[in-house]
Amino acid sequence: MLPVITIARQYGSGGHELGEKVAEALQIPYYDKALIAMAAKESGFSEEVFAHADERATNSLLYSMVMGNYGFAHRVSGVGDMPLNDKLFLVQSEIIKNAANKGPCVIVGRCADYILREFPNVLSIFVRGDKAARVERIVSKELCDRKKAPDFVQKKDKQRGNYYNFYTNRRWEDVNNYNLVIDTTRFGMQRAVDLVIDAAQKLDK
Repeated sequence: MLPVITIARQYGSGGHELGEKVAEALQIPYYDKALIAMAAKESGFSEEVFAHADERATNSLLYSMVMGNYGFAHRVSGVGDMPLNDKLFLVQSEIIKNAANKGPCVIVGRCADYILREFPNVLSIFVRGDKAARVERIVSKELCDRKKAPDFVQKKDKQRGNYYNFYTNRRWEDVNNYNLVIDTTRFGMQRAVDLVIDAAQKLDK
């Protein structure tokens, strides 16, 4: 049986494209921005609220207090007392688990590798790339002005890293968190897709 594939990614590395191509090739569901819409519908929050908080750590006092040695996964609090970002994280976590329980799929971002850490059939991947290549990618997709792109890439990586570190008490770029790390600059997109597909098909063999 194919695994659930989780993809964490540096900004501009092509993690979205990789996930979409893998899901299409394996004919399994793909969850990314759609996850936000699903979470918004189930929770009663607006999609705009989710989009604003998406993969950003909270700016609350609680966040400032725990950024040192304590992560979200290691504190106990009543849901009613939680900052909005924490509530959204819990809602998305349940949706990720429900998606994984339904069978093989690809899930991009949102600490999915950590959320599914106790699931038996998960292939966790980290997608990285040379910064110059990542800058070129976002500029070519008109996601940012060339002059601002290097700082923008660094800012987005920091946002994702802080979000992951906060909610998991792990380090986002620590290779020990993942089964497979792929450099899309070195391999190119199609070879990266082939590597993931090959790993997924051979995981239980």
